[in-house]
Amino acid sequence: MKPVHRRILYGMNELGVTPDKPYKKSARIVGEVMGKFHPHGDAAIYESMVRMAQDFSYRYLLVDGHGNFGSVDGDGAAAMRYTEARMSKITLEMLRDINKDTVDFQDNYDGTEREPEVLPARFPNLLVNGATGIAVGMTTNIPPHNLGEVISGLHLLMNNPEVTTTELMEVIPGPDFPTGGIVMGKSGIRKAYETGRGQITLRAKVDVEELSNGRQQIIVHELPYMVNKARLIERIAQLTREKKLEGIVDIKDESDREGMRVTIDVRRDISASVVLNNLYKLTAMQTSFGFNMLAIVDGTPKVLGIKEILSQYLKHQESVIRRRTKFDLKKAKARLIF
Repeated sequence: MKPVHRRILYGMNELGVTPDKPYKKSARIVGEVMGKFHPHGDAAIYESMVRMAQDFSYRYLLVDGHGNFGSVDGDGAAAMRYTEARMSKITLEMLRDINKDTVDFQDNYDGTEREPEVLPARFPNLLVNGATGIAVGMTTNIPPHNLGEVISGLHLLMNNPEVTTTELMEVIPGPDFPTGGIVMGKSGIRKAYETGRGQITLRAKVDVEELSNGRQQIIVHELPYMVNKARLIERIAQLTREKKLEGIVDIKDESDREGMRVTIDVRRDISASVVLNNLYKLTAMQTSFGFNMLAIVDGTPKVLGIKEILSQYLKHQESVIRRRTKFDLKKAKARLIF
């Protein structure tokens, strides 16, 4: 994890805002993290916390948010004095046994507190929720994956350390984005999983329906990752006005709590498949995602294939379990009465 995310989760753990406790004001959590661990301004901390509570940004939410935490239309979250948050259930697994000497701790910025260098992470968050960021002279862009598939990949690697990328792809077929969408082809995924770098094409998930008046209607149910729905609709309307996109009669956003639904009515004399191809070509209904699976390994940045990421995670877990066992043994020995 990036330091800010790690510090937010550790700060929430120290505050005791676990899933079984009431929500706490976001401003209180941000203040705790900024004062003790991350002296870089409250806005940066709050924005990072907000992303961890957005179901269209994170595959598995690490923060359980209460209030307005933004939307897929690009709306920002409410101010931190209005929203509340607590840890989600899965976050407990990121911090499990942290008080049993499972990871190394370091001094905070002014030496008055101690903070973990890494988290025990009982599931591989780097792959499961992905990572994106820019540092000096380097960037990282790791897509989210399905938790069950990644665990199956870990089982495969544990049982057979010589497993190939092709065999791993049988249980981890590709990324699993929180907003859905369709990944076109497997060659880009294979290259990225083998080398750590590659590119895939993402398309919106659509249905075409026949209306009673003889027209066809394109219904968009899922969008590519990180596509702003409101901006996309605006772009389609603009292209239609400028006559760069022919055949669209009407476009409506009928999304509700049940899910996303954008309807595009097509003119009678034009095929919906032709309009759809033009939408893929001219709008964000088709985008590309560039893999750059760069992570810090033993203090050094390194581009990793999927097998290397899983191997490094298993190595970390071996260390965590060994240290936890030593801690428990020491406590048990101290309680022995001779």
